Amino acid sequence: MGQNSSRDSGMTRLVRVLVVGAGCRGQIYSRFAYIHPERMEVVGVADPRKFARTELQRQHNILDENVFEDWHKMVEREKFADAVLICTPDRLHKEPTVAFAMKGYHILLEKPMATTAEDCKIIMEVCNRSGVMLSVGHVLRYDPTINQIKELIDIGVIGDLIHIQHLEPVGAYHFAHSYVRGNWRNESESSFSLLAKSCHDIDLIHHWAGPRRWVKISSFGSLSHFRKESKPAGAADRCLDCSVEKDCPYSACKIYLDSVKEGNTGFPVSIICQNSYPDIESVTEVLRTGPYGRCVYECDNDVCSNQVVNLEFEGGVTAAFTMIAFTEKICQRNTTIYGSKGELSYDGHEIRVFDFLTKGSTRYTPSKDSPIHFGMSGHGGADYHLMDAFISAVANNDPSLIRSGLEETLMSHLLVFEAERSRLESRVVYCGDT
Repeated sequence: MGQNSSRDSGMTRLVRVLVVGAGCRGQIYSRFAYIHPERMEVVGVADPRKFARTELQRQHNILDENVFEDWHKMVEREKFADAVLICTPDRLHKEPTVAFAMKGYHILLEKPMATTAEDCKIIMEVCNRSGVMLSVGHVLRYDPTINQIKELIDIGVIGDLIHIQHLEPVGAYHFAHSYVRGNWRNESESSFSLLAKSCHDIDLIHHWAGPRRWVKISSFGSLSHFRKESKPAGAADRCLDCSVEKDCPYSACKIYLDSVKEGNTGFPVSIICQNSYPDIESVTEVLRTGPYGRCVYECDNDVCSNQVVNLEFEGGVTAAFTMIAFTEKICQRNTTIYGSKGELSYDGHEIRVFDFLTKGSTRYTPSKDSPIHFGMSGHGGADYHLMDAFISAVANNDPSLIRSGLEETLMSHLLVFEAERSRLESRVVYCGDT
């Protein structure tokens, strides 16, 4: 269903890209150059961490003169690439995006766009004014299954759209890693969890609802369990020193040390070793001295572990979203969409449509069609399809290939900010409220 259009466009012009932020997402997106060296070449990298930038340099044979500790030095140079992948921490999205846009670079910006509504609007205005394409890393928009759901809604297989029910199970250990010990644990250092984790999901709901304008929104949520008062008796401040660690499902020893002992050096172990390759010695040292070795009940985390968002769109269409940390499944979304003629459900694997008239069910399992040997099969293959579309858009000068473009992405981000405003102010927020 349209998944190969960007690759079938016939254009093979080599697109040269810069990478600003050589962490997990920067590395994943840049791997597109391994798969299609005739379509994309990584020619520059900027990252304040020596190990991260030199590792990306090694992977892509980047010239020494194009390796930067500070992206400001990179953007000051005469333009030497077509596009830039901005994969910096959330609070460091706006400034480089604006600077590179004004220099004429097309931009792939990791989600979220920025951590304030005003900064998101500024990014859109600058990109429009500069005449550059902006693709925001809403990778789920490029998941073949997600796109088939949208197509099935639009052709009317379930009749008139009535209600969308959507769940994101973050995963217990994943939440402990990223939102209790990790980079997104504290709102003042990153962003609130609905924006950091679930702007994907609000964007999908907005996308599935189609052209309908949102009317009102409400949200409730809190930080549960990962608090000092939940700390077990006898627990230490660090897992390596803890006498009750063996009984704790969130033990850093279990999540990281046991993992590397079993030979896993990928996520999440690779995230915690920023200055070396992960092995037993380096992981042990990180757990002894760094943030990832802390007791989950003694961290400076303050972001919500569970949150619900309720939406009403024009015409009475409603939506309900739940983000929850305490789940077995990790980021395996579950969706049910109710219509006047049928019900569509998605369990993370296949789409099932039940027809009220025939009482029969039809199952759809779209081909993921993405390489699995280059670390780009994440998000159901959507990481690959995102890069495929962006590189094709730049090569063809065709922004229509970007599914997460400026205006719609801005609107879904604004919905996230309004949902958080509802939660903080304990009230329903209406469209147009100031």
